[in-house]
Amino acid sequence: MSDGPDIVIIGSGIGGSTAAAALAPSGRRILILERGERLPDTAEARDEAAIFGRGHFRPDEEWETPGEEAFNPGNYYCVGGNSKLYGAVLIRYRAEDFRPIRHLGGTTPGWPITYDDLEPWYQRAEELFRVRGDAGEDPTEPAHSGAYPFPPVPDEPSIADFRARMKRAGLTPSSQPLGVDIDAWLKRAATPWDAFPDTTGAKCDGESVGIAEALRHPNVTLETGARVTRLEAGAGGRIVAVEYRKGAGTVRLVPRLVILSAGAVNSAVLLLRSGLANRSDQVGRNFMNHNCSAVLAVSPFRRNTSVYQKTVLLNDFYLTGGKDGTPLGNVQTLGKISGGILAAAGGLPRVAAGWLAAHSVDLYAMSEDLPNPESRVTLRGERIVLDWRRSNWETHEALVAKLKSVLKRAGYPIVLSRPFDRRTPSHQCGTARMGTDPATSVVDVFCRTHDHGNLFVVDASFLPTSAAVNPALTIAAQALRTADHITRRDFAA
Repeated sequence: MSDGPDIVIIGSGIGGSTAAAALAPSGRRILILERGERLPDTAEARDEAAIFGRGHFRPDEEWETPGEEAFNPGNYYCVGGNSKLYGAVLIRYRAEDFRPIRHLGGTTPGWPITYDDLEPWYQRAEELFRVRGDAGEDPTEPAHSGAYPFPPVPDEPSIADFRARMKRAGLTPSSQPLGVDIDAWLKRAATPWDAFPDTTGAKCDGESVGIAEALRHPNVTLETGARVTRLEAGAGGRIVAVEYRKGAGTVRLVPRLVILSAGAVNSAVLLLRSGLANRSDQVGRNFMNHNCSAVLAVSPFRRNTSVYQKTVLLNDFYLTGGKDGTPLGNVQTLGKISGGILAAAGGLPRVAAGWLAAHSVDLYAMSEDLPNPESRVTLRGERIVLDWRRSNWETHEALVAKLKSVLKRAGYPIVLSRPFDRRTPSHQCGTARMGTDPATSVVDVFCRTHDHGNLFVVDASFLPTSAAVNPALTIAAQALRTADHITRRDFAA
């Protein structure tokens, strides 16, 4: 046993790294524990065959379904976590997402805080992650207290044509808010960044932003290869110890405060293994994973010459467009899909895959998955069991159908779609949800667990709803808000 740091942060993804960056100026001794290592800049980092064909960066790990079917999850263990391979879309939840919304599949519960409560922290998160965007284009965009720090990443010619076609079809395309320095990214290699790991700092992720900022301070330490196995509570419910494996040994720390940021699945697993924060029986429950499909808009008469493609989004159906005016969801351009990616992921002959990729604009359709206490993460011995009860699928089918109709009207006569399954972590969230009632939630409005005064859960676990946009910026904003709360209340004293 050793005298511990003031604050231990478990996980270096968007939540943990942002919290570390915000707490670093406090002078408190902060130790960040990451089970993975830093990704080296190897050839595989820009090799689509390695990434999509051989699964070079996927973990050597299996989870199970309730029926004991094993599968390899698409979660990544490295410094920066899943953000190392994310699409760098840093978009705010719409203001309406914080209130109950009626969907075809049910009504969301709403949040215990409002958009206005989080707005100042959204602004700070955009500045920290150097977001490129334009807040004046999207009619669903909520109020901003400031401008984006950089202008949008420019459309390539084929995507400028796509944007114009969407406008003529009656939609309102806008620029995706992105955390990527496009010139620095393309300098390394002419590839998309979506699903490609960043090893040069061109993408604004948990490592290149949060960890880099935190480690500027001498009071912050990052320890890699450290897999946390147990948290221990003492008298009064306070966390008194953190145990982790390092090589062949076990280390036991005695921190004053713990921030758990291991991701929606692994944070829930650690709490369940430790028997903590579960007075409400809600730990691991309400697991959500966006309903998503890849949609390829194909024109045999036009080639798509894009390298990265991922600059346009469509929110025309975000707040309405479904049956009885219900919302449908968000549409974004994906990182450009190549023939090699299609051949590896879809099993198509390489010649056919190459032709299809050369003539398609590739889109990502995303609809909200609603919280359900029976959709959950549990344990079977040491094995993680994921029982994802997909909800609101009728809404997603309606979104894809409406998108196909618009695309055909805009000059894409062939439109293909394919849904993502549980092997693709499409924004996993909800397993330690935020609320004001300790009987029905795991953490309070500042992400402190109801049961343990010095334990916070700051990752996608806290999200009460999934909304229908990428959650990274919302996690970062709440991490900044939580860090400010911790600093002002001096929990680590």
